[in-house]
Amino acid sequence: MKETGITHGLPAKSHKIRRGYRYPPGSSRMARGVNFSVFSRYATSMELRLYESARSLEPFQVIRLDPNVHRTFFFWHVFVQDLPPGVHYTWRADGPGDTAVSGHRFDKRVELLDPWTKTVTCDFWDRRRTSRMPGQGLSSMRAAVVDGAYDWERDRPLNHPLEKCIIYELHVGGFTRHPSAGVRHPGTFLGVIEKIPHLKDLGITDVELMPCMAFDEQDVPEPAAALGLRNFWGYSTHSFFSPHPGYGTSPRPGSHLQEFRDMVKALHRAGIGVILDVAINHTAEGGAEGPIINFKGFANEIFYHLDPADKSRYVDYTGCGNTVNCNHPLVSRFILHCLEYWVREMHVDGFRFDLASVLARGEDGRPMPHAPVLWSIEFSEALADAKIIAEAWDAAGLYQVGAFPGFRWSEWNGRYRDVVRRFVRGDKGLVGEMATRLAGSSDFYEPQGRLPTNGVNFVTCHDGFTLWDLVSYERKHNEANGEDNRDGTDENFSWNCGVEGETRDPRILSLRKRQVRNFMAILFLSQGVPMILAGDEMLRTQNGNNNAYCQDNPLGWVDWTLNETNQGMLRFVRQMISLRKRHPSLMRKRFLTGKKVPGRPLPDVAWHGRRLGEPLWDDPEAQVLAFTLAGVGRGEEDLHVILNPAQSILNAPLPNLSGRRWHRAVDTSMDSPQDILEPQDQPAVKGSFYLVRPHSVVVFESRRRL
Repeated sequence: MKETGITHGLPAKSHKIRRGYRYPPGSSRMARGVNFSVFSRYATSMELRLYESARSLEPFQVIRLDPNVHRTFFFWHVFVQDLPPGVHYTWRADGPGDTAVSGHRFDKRVELLDPWTKTVTCDFWDRRRTSRMPGQGLSSMRAAVVDGAYDWERDRPLNHPLEKCIIYELHVGGFTRHPSAGVRHPGTFLGVIEKIPHLKDLGITDVELMPCMAFDEQDVPEPAAALGLRNFWGYSTHSFFSPHPGYGTSPRPGSHLQEFRDMVKALHRAGIGVILDVAINHTAEGGAEGPIINFKGFANEIFYHLDPADKSRYVDYTGCGNTVNCNHPLVSRFILHCLEYWVREMHVDGFRFDLASVLARGEDGRPMPHAPVLWSIEFSEALADAKIIAEAWDAAGLYQVGAFPGFRWSEWNGRYRDVVRRFVRGDKGLVGEMATRLAGSSDFYEPQGRLPTNGVNFVTCHDGFTLWDLVSYERKHNEANGEDNRDGTDENFSWNCGVEGETRDPRILSLRKRQVRNFMAILFLSQGVPMILAGDEMLRTQNGNNNAYCQDNPLGWVDWTLNETNQGMLRFVRQMISLRKRHPSLMRKRFLTGKKVPGRPLPDVAWHGRRLGEPLWDDPEAQVLAFTLAGVGRGEEDLHVILNPAQSILNAPLPNLSGRRWHRAVDTSMDSPQDILEPQDQPAVKGSFYLVRPHSVVVFESRRRL
């Protein structure tokens, strides 16, 4: 047995036990032992099973809790004396089994994972076996007792002001797993540390990490599993307090906890904040056919939305089999406790909430304007400086972009994405709405007293085409997922520039590169908070797959050879970020008004069409949009921007500024390095017109005449 790493448990002495405490939940190391506590209102008996290691075949001690001693209200608790760190454990709970009537799913055969565990091991985990034959053989996950001490070396969350943030969405595994990444620890938290120079050089301020809480890699549909695919993205959380063990470098209990902290500390030292993408709307336990991991076995009737007519069935607002009952008092407290833990103990700078509209649903499933969990997050003192970003919709049709409950919640602006995609591909009659999106979506946020920073602008994200695929494919190509191309969205608002997929046609390739520059330029010229997808700066492709959730292979990884192949695009993105940072007028805290700026001959914004001061808001054929932004204060240069997604050349007039000249900063129709120029290299424009080529964006900065 030594060769396999399996151990048979310890015939060692049993540890003495005491009554224990109901708070805090989970396992807590204290003087002279460890306290264990879990919640289960309707359990009639509870058993704690202690293992020497993750690979032990048998527990070395089984503790059956006396409800008259080890139960306080609905918490079951016990203190185990002299128990060292590194010990693994599970629970077993028994109780009523009338699932259809009460919703209880107690099964005394099943070993349960502590919902509050800070570290988890999955050595024996077998999702399909556990689902089909619960409690049969070794197949459960295990929690571990760890020493949570860590030397933060005075680190604390950076909490960059939102208006100055530039967010970079990345997948911890996919970011460095490709052999070309050239890192010592590919696909891990430590691998991200090795790529910090790239992030810093690019100029981003915050990374948004796709799910890092422990998730079930085996949670994929049967057709995907048959192809040997696994859950790659991580939207299948089972342990909300534990970093994902698959992103650690060692099986040692607690190592992934330490390495996550090492990553956060290193990013903070580089001036980069850390935002976690959290999937609190559902769990890895799935629907009625899914496995019992933890919540189902302790408090199924509390933690999930159940069908009132038959409580053996789950109400599914998420498309993932179950929906967390977020506004039950216990669940709401669990969620808040979890988020506060990640800020206080793990030093993260904020959260992006997947399918966040689920959190707005009451216990009856209906949307609530004052959902307790949302307002608890908004008003939490521990989260006061943390960024809270909502994906403000769910899979059951609740769409709340511009109307998400709360005041300081930011939102992924899906409307911005769709309008910009359509505008850049050449759809007509969008100039009015395009101007509104460029100006921070004031139609959504200003009437409610909210700010431009309530909108997170993006063109691409993990869910959908990459930027290069957006200009290379008009149809999704998800055949590799094993679902006959039925998965993933059909509404991409993309344009392939004339050929579907790969091509060697230089004209089409040139147009595609122009289009991706257009998208990036517009994103960084918009009011609000910009977010880019990792790899878009080097034109990463997924070969038209717009739902790579199960592609833990080169299709879903960042190919770092593109860093060299597409240096021009990398340079363009870096310089656009630099341009944004030197223009406070692009990072306003308040909405544009159109009123004159004190000390300037210009209003804060002026809109134009083919003629100055004449935007064609109501013209169904209009495509051209231009605008002039006045600099903020004396030090900032004014900006003039022309967007021409049409197929014809535009002879565009330039505003006349007394004593100043316009200098060309950006022209996406030009090849690198002329496509974007640093201030000292920008040529002055002669005359009062500029020829804007088809499918291009041009940006000018004003300077005093010499």
